[in-house]
Amino acid sequence: MKSTHRPMLGLMLASACMAGPVAAQDASDPAAIHQSILTLDTHLDSPANLDQPGWRITDRHDVLADTTQVDLPRMIEGGLDGGFWVIYTDQGPNDARGYAVALAHALKRLHQIHDFVAANPQSFAIATKSSDAARIAAAGQRVIYLSMENSYPLGNDIANLDAFYQLGLRMAGPVHNGTNQLADSTNGEALHGGLSDLGKAWVREANRLGIIIDASHAADSTFDQLLELSKAPIILSHSGPKALHDHPRNLDDARLKALAAKGGVIQVNSLFLSPDKPRPTVDALRPQIETADSLPPEERTALMKQWAEANAAEPRSDTDFDRYMQAIFYCIDLVGVDHVGIGADWDGGGGVIGLNQISQIPKITEALLKRGLSREDVEKIWSGNVLRVMAEVERVAGK
Repeated sequence: MKSTHRPMLGLMLASACMAGPVAAQDASDPAAIHQSILTLDTHLDSPANLDQPGWRITDRHDVLADTTQVDLPRMIEGGLDGGFWVIYTDQGPNDARGYAVALAHALKRLHQIHDFVAANPQSFAIATKSSDAARIAAAGQRVIYLSMENSYPLGNDIANLDAFYQLGLRMAGPVHNGTNQLADSTNGEALHGGLSDLGKAWVREANRLGIIIDASHAADSTFDQLLELSKAPIILSHSGPKALHDHPRNLDDARLKALAAKGGVIQVNSLFLSPDKPRPTVDALRPQIETADSLPPEERTALMKQWAEANAAEPRSDTDFDRYMQAIFYCIDLVGVDHVGIGADWDGGGGVIGLNQISQIPKITEALLKRGLSREDVEKIWSGNVLRVMAEVERVAGK
């Protein structure tokens, strides 16, 4: 288990723009290097699995048995120190009842995260500052930053963002799939021309509190305004380059360069890097999966295994590990190593052929080293860049 990361992280936060020399020994033992650096993924959708009957984060699961990709044993095996754990809320009606239902859901998810941390203090710890991650990892615990994917649950009361901040929230995106009261989404109606007036107030409040603004899922117009209005750098917690695949969720080169110019980071997603393929077996099983939680335990287990096998047999696309690394390398070449990170969308649809659960992530470090990146630069990609952004967000907020 990792226990020492340490002086290197402080150095990176102090001088994130300095690229370390390429050390000849870096690629000689990539596994040891991976274990020695601080590793964070910025988009872990795994809290959604807490709704599954009998599912526990401390048990070992297998993507080929139940489709889940992240748990404590696999984090330890893969050397993932932690990351940003997502409070995800599906987009519903933009009305009072919709907001109330969404708020109740988001609060439930937030408390589920706090509950599993409290139940396993030897293994997990909530982090609220950029400086917390190295300390928590050095103690042998996994780092739990809280992130909100879709700020729809806030309703029309921006004060709700402060309430979530007090409960540990440190990253938030305004939208998910569908335009809401705050902003236009990549695949929603162009209702506001970017941010609504309420969305602009949301940006100011996020800056005031010290919450990282996440522009993944935001329409291009929304992204442009987030970048313009935010007094602190923003990130894309799980997005990709449009140059590899022209998908609405990906961003063009000009926007990625603008993000970097303002100190931001693209955390590279494993989704939408090549066209989707037909999935007849997966699609045929979807109606059963929607009611799986109502089945007796044995039947549910059998169905989930069938679902996992179907997903393995019919992957969403032909994207494989090499294609994912191509996306990372493309972004490094385009905007520089100081503005690229990892946000693969685990348990949210992410994973590719050859990299489909968290235990396999040392392959990323090995590929980065093989390409000639130094240990210092690899650690920037895994944690240093997002923590630099977080430190600047804290500075702007005066915290």
